[in-house]
Amino acid sequence: MKSKIFPAVLLATALVATGCSSRGGTEAAATPTASVPTNFDLKGICQAGTTSSAPAQGVTATEIKVGTFSDVGFTKNSEFVDAAKVFTSWCNDAGGINGRKLVSTTRDSKLMEVRQRMLEACDADFALVGGGSAFDALGVRDRLNCLLPDFPAQVVMAANVGSDLQVKQTAGASYAPYTGYQHWLLKEAYPTSASSVGIIIGDSPVTKGLNDQYKESLTSLGATVTYFELYPAQGVSDWTSYAQAIKKAGVKGLVFLGDFLSLSKLEQVLTSIGYKLDWIDTNSNAYGPAFIQLAGPSLAFQNNLADLSGVFPVENASANPATKQVVDLFAKYAPGAQVTLPVLRAMSAWLLFAKSAASCGDALTRSCVYAAARKETAWSGRGLTAPVDLTAPDAPQKCFNVEKATATGWQPADFKPDTGAYRCDAPVLKLTGTYDKPLTLADVGKSMSDLK
Repeated sequence: MKSKIFPAVLLATALVATGCSSRGGTEAAATPTASVPTNFDLKGICQAGTTSSAPAQGVTATEIKVGTFSDVGFTKNSEFVDAAKVFTSWCNDAGGINGRKLVSTTRDSKLMEVRQRMLEACDADFALVGGGSAFDALGVRDRLNCLLPDFPAQVVMAANVGSDLQVKQTAGASYAPYTGYQHWLLKEAYPTSASSVGIIIGDSPVTKGLNDQYKESLTSLGATVTYFELYPAQGVSDWTSYAQAIKKAGVKGLVFLGDFLSLSKLEQVLTSIGYKLDWIDTNSNAYGPAFIQLAGPSLAFQNNLADLSGVFPVENASANPATKQVVDLFAKYAPGAQVTLPVLRAMSAWLLFAKSAASCGDALTRSCVYAAARKETAWSGRGLTAPVDLTAPDAPQKCFNVEKATATGWQPADFKPDTGAYRCDAPVLKLTGTYDKPLTLADVGKSMSDLK
């Protein structure tokens, strides 16, 4: 499949902010023990049926209207739109939700039109499913005010990460999502790197506060941050000064929060001056074939790693029936579209919504679908991800999995998985600094009793 290189550096920077937070304790999270289904199937979820009522906005006797947010008009990246098309086509071919057909409307926020699209969703949609926007905080107050449930594939800004009426599948706002990964880097795989860690961040409103959060998380694990720098979100023409500064600071491990095009250019300069780091955290935004192509010869010199936060890797789809099924579904319903990490999260979000909606029967209301999703104690998207307890809106990330970029593509790193493809012993470090908080129903003068 042809890979996509995003033209929007700012958006790429934004996307890595998903669920970022920090921690300060050292309690070990429990390892999930529930069995995880391995087939991404629709059994008991999408099927024919007879419904006769119209119990909520967007729900009729024959249809369920939902919205899918995307910045596709700005980025030209259609992954959330593709996932919506594939899942709804598949589900509707199987009979829909108890006979009701799923109808997804793309809410194209075009980067800065989040609020306009949210107001439109508030007027028409039953719920939001399987999407995400870089500046998602711009619409969260309106979403809560109109009591619109959200089953996102991706959340980005602090005001939206873990906001009320949202069922997300990543770490809660009070916890750093990457501490299992960071613990492995600093305590096991490359312990000498802890003496000098660098952080470089694309300078955009979305990344506000990330530096302090990462510093808190890394230092709590014994790292000394010796280098920090912001780079212009629109890109840098010459990365030489940055590479020289990293070398001068003696950085051994580098956290890069930004777009993978900029990272590839920085690595080319680091490699050309002969400076090799113990590791570079590319962030999961780089996970895909485009970064492999862009980084080129640097991949043989630098050690590029990414935490997928418990999503089964795409390149090993044949080894996991659920992931393989998504690949096959894309081949059938969206031939030529690429299966990416956000796509897998989106498909899991769609399945969660569909299962929850199906359990409500004819009386499909927002309160019912939200409550049903919150009952899932070990949600895995039927094998797409490591199990996550959705009963607690604010909980730490238990499982992680690490990928390494090589000249032949991405492949699992030697991170010592203990639960299938994942490692689920991440230490729990709770956020102690002062950071922006997710918005609540109380912030808009409402409560859960208002949800019908």
